[in-house]
Amino acid sequence: MTHGEHHGEDEVMAGQEQQRRPERREDADTPPEPTPAVPQAADQKRDAEVDDLLAEIDGVLETNAEEFVHGFVQKGGQ
Repeated sequence: MTHGEHHGEDEVMAGQEQQRRPERREDADTPPEPTPAVPQAADQKRDAEVDDLLAEIDGVLETNAEEFVHGFVQKGGQ
């Protein structure tokens, strides 16, 4: 790669950064959508499903962590 080719890539990267900035400003100018005061039934169901999934993930992580520590302690003691 020649020096000129590398310089061209820098210009493209700088141009991409400049193109992204106005999009952020436009997003900041748009007002946020109002959130409903009372969650709908579908939202409550989804939240309950997410909570159940997170609880299941926590359980798996705790079990795997206990097994990992037990295996690590055994290897370290030998």
